[in-house]
Amino acid sequence: MKKKLFSIAAAFALASFGCLVQAQEFKLTPSGYFKNYGVDIMAFDDIYPEGHQGGVCIIMNGNRVATNGDIRFEATPGQWQPVSKQLNRKLGENSITATLCYPDSSRHLTGFNPMIYPDFQFNYTVKVEGKGDHVEVTVDLDRPVPQEFLGKVGFNMEFFPGALFGKPWIMDNQTGIFPQQPNSPLVTTSPNYLHTGNYHPEGQPLADMANLIGKGYSPIVADDIISKPYAMGKKFTSRPDDPYNKVTIESLSGDLKLYDGRMNHNNGWFVLRSEIAPGVTKNAVKWIITPAVMPDWIYRPVIQTSQIGYHPNQPKEAIVEMDTRDNRQAMAQVVHIGSDKEEIVKTVVPANWGKFLRYNYLKVDFSEVKEPGLYQIKYGDSVSPIFRIDENVYDRGVWQPVLEYFLPVQMCHMRVNEKYRVWHGTCHMDDARMAPAHNHIDGYDQKPGLSKYSAGDLVPGVNIGGWHDAGDFDLRVESQAGEAYILSLAYEAFHPEIDVTSIDYINRVTEIHQADGKNDLLQQVENGALSVVNSYLALGRLYRGIICGGLRQYVLLGDAAAMTDGKLGNEDDRWIFTEENPNRELSTAANLAAASRVLKGFNDTLSVHCLNIAREIFQRTEGDNSRIASSKIQAAVELYLATNEDLYKDFLLDNKELIVKQIGQTGWYTARVEQRFAQMKNVKAQAFSKDFRKALVAYKEQLDKEVVSTPYGVPYRPHIWGAGWDIQGFGFRHYFLASAYPNIFDKEPIFNALNFVLGCHPGSNQESFASGVGAASATIGYGLNRADWSYIPGGVISGTALIRPDFPELLHFPFLWQQKEYVLGGGSSHYMFLVLAVQQMLKE
Repeated sequence: MKKKLFSIAAAFALASFGCLVQAQEFKLTPSGYFKNYGVDIMAFDDIYPEGHQGGVCIIMNGNRVATNGDIRFEATPGQWQPVSKQLNRKLGENSITATLCYPDSSRHLTGFNPMIYPDFQFNYTVKVEGKGDHVEVTVDLDRPVPQEFLGKVGFNMEFFPGALFGKPWIMDNQTGIFPQQPNSPLVTTSPNYLHTGNYHPEGQPLADMANLIGKGYSPIVADDIISKPYAMGKKFTSRPDDPYNKVTIESLSGDLKLYDGRMNHNNGWFVLRSEIAPGVTKNAVKWIITPAVMPDWIYRPVIQTSQIGYHPNQPKEAIVEMDTRDNRQAMAQVVHIGSDKEEIVKTVVPANWGKFLRYNYLKVDFSEVKEPGLYQIKYGDSVSPIFRIDENVYDRGVWQPVLEYFLPVQMCHMRVNEKYRVWHGTCHMDDARMAPAHNHIDGYDQKPGLSKYSAGDLVPGVNIGGWHDAGDFDLRVESQAGEAYILSLAYEAFHPEIDVTSIDYINRVTEIHQADGKNDLLQQVENGALSVVNSYLALGRLYRGIICGGLRQYVLLGDAAAMTDGKLGNEDDRWIFTEENPNRELSTAANLAAASRVLKGFNDTLSVHCLNIAREIFQRTEGDNSRIASSKIQAAVELYLATNEDLYKDFLLDNKELIVKQIGQTGWYTARVEQRFAQMKNVKAQAFSKDFRKALVAYKEQLDKEVVSTPYGVPYRPHIWGAGWDIQGFGFRHYFLASAYPNIFDKEPIFNALNFVLGCHPGSNQESFASGVGAASATIGYGLNRADWSYIPGGVISGTALIRPDFPELLHFPFLWQQKEYVLGGGSSHYMFLVLAVQQMLKE
């Protein structure tokens, strides 16, 4: 009887499932994308195709499987290849239509990273329509493809490789396995740059195309040598073995070709492509995209906690991220994990926070749990990572890796050893030659007349100090001075004692885990100041930075010593740039003034140079906008704290109105000076303090609204790049307000900012952004060793990014800079500052 009842129930369930299958349809949601149970198809919401975010995008059951569905000029483009310009995007009854064009003249041989646009100017539309269990993509051109670009212009879709290695595909009657590495044979074609258009915007700085292309392989040329397609056919299926990731694409307009984009770009993806046929404009591309839809799939609740854990006395709150369709009500359990048993020590009714991005959020407050030990949070079938509660939870291996590993590894002009390992050899001793006057890459743009040196001249004395920009190897002034600044403020606020590294500038050797009797934090302040000061003394002005002269060098991975030959005066030497940028110059003056304070008594000569340069810049630099004015205020603050001179005090008092007006920007750094003003009998100083504190109260009201607008207790405005750095920066700034004005500002946002970085952040990936810190952390990072799928301890990645409009994502993949990059100038030092701040606050 039981067996019969089971059969009836099973039959009923199957019948119900069949009805669900028949009812499956891709419908346009109010958020502006197609949805069918757990499958979403976005179209032209994202605007970052060079970072694999753009065009038509497929998200299946919580995983982004494909993206960048759009017209491209190359079979396997990388970050340097031309991208379309989106003119408009319109939503229909159940369709999305985007109108785009080539070229985007604002990026042709100019801009932050110049691109080379071929000589074919056209408009086109991409229409994406929901058609029951599939979507239909149709591309119409306003003119046929010219003969010289036949085989070049096509519709591409990129498949995320990190989830496909060792997984199967089918193309018509052909089968294959996605390989771990790109494999030959190669195909040689005629490159597009031989047909370069004349689109350069008048009056914009021009890049040297010959320099961009260089000799031999160049990452800006992506179509001369590519991989031969793995297969060609009409119908392609990725992951036929897995219904939760299976997607089929059928072309009704021409053949599909499957390429491996990693053959000519380390950060390439697998590419499915249809070339535009000769003479065709209408229905130039027509694809049927059919993802498998599983009605039983629902986003499993994700419990987000700090991967490090918590001090007994700090606020403790776990966040549960849930599918909006999940109406289950469950109790949360705080479980203590002992050596012989697990014990539920607290049961919590989660507070319903509401919807943020695409998920609903619950909050589990367990601040009352203070007993030291190992814990987990359980909610239904979901469990959090294991974390500790202990008074010493922040004492070892949390902030120290920033100084113990990351900053030493990034040191330029040094050999960096760690016992049996060499992180990199002695590098860039041939720095640097004066840059020619033209637009370059990565935002470098040398203007004529801004240097006493001629293009190509050797600029002496600049081959000392500095840290490599972590994703690349250049030295940017804001990274060098800004890093030294944060470290200086950390030293003044906390005086941490750490000596585990030996730094020998005479012999150019850094030894990790070998003490030399000097405070490592002060040694790193010294390292940043050396680069900025020596360049200033050589040039008579600040440098913009030092960067290699060609793209082939720029994309170097691995040992920094391999970038140049170390011999002065040849073509592989890096270039040094100058600029006219009052805002950056004044910010650097503030940075150097702060460094001068902590270097006094440690390196007195360098301290004096820092202070003198800060004074000179302050005296001669003016500006006509509020941003420049606020930077001059910051410089005056740091110079006053360094000198106690009336010149800087009076400047601040005279600029009270602007300081008060921009209190959200100026308040954190002016707070240390206002504390002094409040003790003065000076009438202007007393008036300053009164108005400053009144403005702080108004700012607090605004800040409170921003903090409660997210479930994470920090201002969080997702864009494209990971928001971790911004949130760290917020916590860093908030410390100065909360410590100076505890009766106005709460400390909780500082704890929340740190918890965000350590694992309590959106998305299913709960890892700590700080590499090597916490039970699970970012052990794949976009640093010098990213090609090895490795990491640098103490480096802090950019973190969870936003796939527009509402999908938080942090992939296990080393080649996405907007999710996995390390940087200088705050990326790791802000994090270190937060940990030290939390330690201090918990001891008070």
